[in-house]
Amino acid sequence: MVVMVSKVQIRSQFDLMNELTSLLIDELRVCEYSKAEYYQLPDINSVDENIIPESIPVQKSTGEIAHRAILNSFTDIYKKESLSTRVLKRHPGLLVLKNADVAALTNRIQQVNKAKAAFKECVLAIDNNDARFEAVHNAVPNLITLAAYRKIHFQSESPFSVRFTWMHKHATKTLTKKMALEMLDKSAGYRNPRMIDQQKWQSLVAQEQMRVASLGEKEKLRIRRPTRVSPQVNVRYTAENRYHVSAALPFILINPQPDVKLGTLPDYQKTESHPRKKEYDFLVDRLYLEQVDK
Repeated sequence: MVVMVSKVQIRSQFDLMNELTSLLIDELRVCEYSKAEYYQLPDINSVDENIIPESIPVQKSTGEIAHRAILNSFTDIYKKESLSTRVLKRHPGLLVLKNADVAALTNRIQQVNKAKAAFKECVLAIDNNDARFEAVHNAVPNLITLAAYRKIHFQSESPFSVRFTWMHKHATKTLTKKMALEMLDKSAGYRNPRMIDQQKWQSLVAQEQMRVASLGEKEKLRIRRPTRVSPQVNVRYTAENRYHVSAALPFILINPQPDVKLGTLPDYQKTESHPRKKEYDFLVDRLYLEQVDK
């Protein structure tokens, strides 16, 4: 079944999300706060988007400057000239509110997040990637959809601590032997992706195909691609009761106890691999393709 999503539907969902976000920002602007910290990360230019950084410097601001940056970050959803649209700008920060109307503010943030989810659902109802891109950019020119989808994380039950950390993740996708061979068949037809001549490229892909073809039919495979390191918020109540969420947007802590422990986001520095750490043995290095149970 083909779902027809019109430009008008996308635009109206977007306008609702935008309107609710503006209301939240207005409400946060007049809320008292005991702490505002914003951690400025370097901009990523389009030309550098494939470079994985070894280190990321963090520039911390506090008080009114941080407060302004935090509120502005909730509407940073449009393309900017020369900046990457594939590696999104992240806005780690912490806004600690005091004397806020917990029920009203919680309700407003939940409304915003619900509208973001509805907008995402509306966009993803268009199956074809190209059609989806065209529909969104006709409805809302220059929008970065992934930035618009970002959830605003908050907590109103006072925790023991709120700290920041850098997290390494992997994008994992499981596939069958047949799917892996189909993927390699497509690769064979690509033109010169690594600046090597076509003959060498096809011979490389042929070796990869042989390695996969030699596996048993029921072999489980997965692609385990490393993604960029990203800032996270760790919220802890007890050793067992804790959770972490993305720090792509500032974290809002509503009326916590005065003794809550608050951390800051440190600079990121890639650590040297431990000599005994497991080295991944990929079937196809360039695709991060590996067997699941070896």
